[in-house]
Amino acid sequence: MRLPEPQRREMGENMIPLINVVFLLLIFFMLAGTLAAPEPLQIRPPAATSDAAVENREWMLLLSVDGELALDGVVLPAEALAAAVGKLLQEHPDARLKLKADADLTAAKLIQVMDALRAAGAERIILLTQKAAS
Repeated sequence: MRLPEPQRREMGENMIPLINVVFLLLIFFMLAGTLAAPEPLQIRPPAATSDAAVENREWMLLLSVDGELALDGVVLPAEALAAAVGKLLQEHPDARLKLKADADLTAAKLIQVMDALRAAGAERIILLTQKAAS
């Protein structure tokens, strides 16, 4: 007795390669999201209307709305700012200092910190801003 061969079921698309790609993307974005170290102070820079881009980061000074300071990731008291910047400029005379101040900081406090930086020997201070929302 001859029985007809059972019909082969059509195999659908294989989902394994798609799942592998999704997991690889997940791992990539998990790693890429943790590469930047968090800044020691919470800063929200003021908005700017200029489209000029900032060059490579060199020495970053963070100034919070409370007046707290962090030089290149190290929190320091206001009294130690002049000494730390002076030492930095002595070791790296061509260093550019970038100041990232909070948008809610008073202008008087910002000027006070910038005067302290100038007194410590900083000839060029770059004030960082963020692009204003259109």
